[in-house]
Amino acid sequence: MSSYAQLDWLDGQPVSVAFGDVYFSRSSGLEETRHVFLRHNQLAERFAALPPDGQFSIGETGFGTGLNFLCAWQHFLQYAPATARLHFISAEKYPLTAQDLGQALALWPELASQAQQLLRQYDVLSSGWHRFVLEGGRIILTLLVGDVLEVLPQLDARIDAWFLDGFAPSKNPDMWQPQLFQTMASLSAAEATFATFTCAGFVRRGLKEAGFSVRKVAGHGQKREMSCGQLAAAPAQPWSPPWYARPAAQPGQERSAIVVGGGIAGASTAYSLAQRGWQVTLVERLPQLAQAASGNPQGVLYTKLSPHFTPLTRLVLSGYAYSLRLLHQLLEQGDDSWCACGVLQLAQDDKEAARQAQLATAGLPDGLLRQVSQQEASAIAGLPLPAGGLFFPQGGWLNPPSLVHAQCSHPNIQLRTSSTVLELDWNPLEQCWLASNEDGPLAMGSAVILAAAADTARFDSTSHLPLKAIRGQVSTVAATAASSLLQTVLCGEGYISPARQQQHCLGATFKFEADNLLPNEAEHQENLDMLAGLAPAMHQAVGAAELKLQAIGGRAAYRCTSPDYLPLIGPVADRRQFVECYRELANDATLKLDTASPWISGLYVNTAHGSRGMITAPLSGEILAAYLDNEAAPLPQALMQAVHPSRFLLRKLIRKQG
Repeated sequence: MSSYAQLDWLDGQPVSVAFGDVYFSRSSGLEETRHVFLRHNQLAERFAALPPDGQFSIGETGFGTGLNFLCAWQHFLQYAPATARLHFISAEKYPLTAQDLGQALALWPELASQAQQLLRQYDVLSSGWHRFVLEGGRIILTLLVGDVLEVLPQLDARIDAWFLDGFAPSKNPDMWQPQLFQTMASLSAAEATFATFTCAGFVRRGLKEAGFSVRKVAGHGQKREMSCGQLAAAPAQPWSPPWYARPAAQPGQERSAIVVGGGIAGASTAYSLAQRGWQVTLVERLPQLAQAASGNPQGVLYTKLSPHFTPLTRLVLSGYAYSLRLLHQLLEQGDDSWCACGVLQLAQDDKEAARQAQLATAGLPDGLLRQVSQQEASAIAGLPLPAGGLFFPQGGWLNPPSLVHAQCSHPNIQLRTSSTVLELDWNPLEQCWLASNEDGPLAMGSAVILAAAADTARFDSTSHLPLKAIRGQVSTVAATAASSLLQTVLCGEGYISPARQQQHCLGATFKFEADNLLPNEAEHQENLDMLAGLAPAMHQAVGAAELKLQAIGGRAAYRCTSPDYLPLIGPVADRRQFVECYRELANDATLKLDTASPWISGLYVNTAHGSRGMITAPLSGEILAAYLDNEAAPLPQALMQAVHPSRFLLRKLIRKQG
């Protein structure tokens, strides 16, 4: 897992301890970046030539202090059309701490506007992929934290220009390898360019062998020469499974979408698209947004992580960081909306204690989580606890409806509440979908995203999706003087939050065969019993033993889950045609078939976030925007496939169940 860069500061300049090299020129790092990377990738001209709503992708090896990124960002605002977008994808094995990044960027006051925006979102970075949406959605940074030779091959993107940066080849030979140059070529768009400060012979030869034309040109300052060039011969692309491929982009297609479902998944989808200039109609069956599973008064920003870094854990790490960035951006902390008060995950038995001990030594940054003793946990919580555990200092609670309403207040989102979509019809001539209820048409759009929890499977085209509704009930109890001492969220088999509006929220139950949503006293008692085991002092502080069950507040809703507990995010294939296309896999699952998947034009789903919706749903909006706008994916290919809706069709086929 990642560790942060260790820096020395010499005359105010950052120097890497590990590589013994400077991050940028002592004389003029800013001018060197502009000379090497901006001018020799012809970015001013290429940005200016972008069409309205166009996009440009830059790939970088070595994020470092972010100087190159901020310069490209500033350049883009200066030259590109106002509705164009820049995607900047950068790999970094040893990211700077937020404090070091701020100190380094303070050297460049002319970049202060960009630096301040980045620093507001830049916090603890675990290994994995981190998505930053900046400048109102015009600038998107995807930071790949890990070894560039490992993370870059997992990228799903088409790069227009490469910033081949990093510490000098003599200081960092492990990076400057033929594999890197070949990966660059395979990820390059037609006529992609590159620029690099080095003129080392083996670098130029490696780039030529990978398919780039290479020129030596005048370097910056005391560096006599540098290299730049262009992709001359596109390499043969390796086989990739067509059932996970992106649906082909439709040229000239109207950028309008219908989102069905007004919970956190639907709101996040609508928001990510709206930020990119899409016109979105969000249709919700209930009178208000966030009234189903997203309607609880307090949701918790945490989840159990696996020390084995399963796909779910890696998804959660990326989603957790993105949700926190979004919350800091959209909501003010306070009594109503959210509070980054931290989360204590208590070790309630030996098995959980062992799991937590493994996680604590798995290389995750202390700023993300750290192991605490019973004494320290009690001090953090503000009242005695029966055990220590893991403390997540960035976490806390949020009021989900507050986030949903903030997302849906974007001017490009139109709301249709109290409206149940009964029919979805595709018009091939108009290349658009029509959503209707019993009274007639509700909305039109070139794409439909179904984000209606288990109701997503109500339509013929999605009826094969294996969605399961699980009832959960939360209870609310009045805060007392004693219970108001609780300073952080407590979690174990359930959770309890610090008071919001003089009420604590605790829960939640799991009922697999329930068929109604009326809160009941038995489940209130379950939640109180959970609290007694989790934190006896808190159970006593709220006066749980004397509470009358019929007087306890609460609500119940259905969570939607999938058989593998991962969400379903992505395009929908025609089930019958899918089986026809890939039936040979039933006899040999290793076949590398190349038949294009039979996508249902413009139909996508975003569902099955289970009890992790506050962590996985906000990032899911970025996943769907990447599909619909043909952008760089916010997650590595393996994770994009792990949440792909077609995975279940594929498994049934291979197991000869389809």
